[in-house]
Amino acid sequence: MFVLELTYIAPIERVDAALAEHVAWLDAHYASGVFIASGRKVPRDGGIILAVGDDRGKIEEITRSDPFSVAGVCEYTITEFVATKTVPALEHYRQQLPS
Repeated sequence: MFVLELTYIAPIERVDAALAEHVAWLDAHYASGVFIASGRKVPRDGGIILAVGDDRGKIEEITRSDPFSVAGVCEYTITEFVATKTVPALEHYRQQLPS
C-alpha cells in the first residue's frame, strides 16, 4: 500500500485551474481500484491519496500522469507501507509482512 502526499508548488489559482482534470484523474483511479481514499491537507497546501498495489514503479507512473503533475503545480512524496492491521471494513487490504 502507498501513501501519496501532494505538496503544492504553485499559487493556489494555478492549482484550482487544474482541479477539474485532477478530480477526473482521481475518479479513473478509484474506478480501477488503485485509489481507496483521498483528500485535501489542512491547511490546503496539498493532498493525500491512499493507493493499493505492490509495484512502486506503477504508482510512480500514475503520479506522473496526474494533471497537477503535468501542470507543474505539485510534487509527490511516495511512502510504501505494509498494511498489517485495518478496521474490519478494510480487511480486504490487509497485507502480510515479507518473510
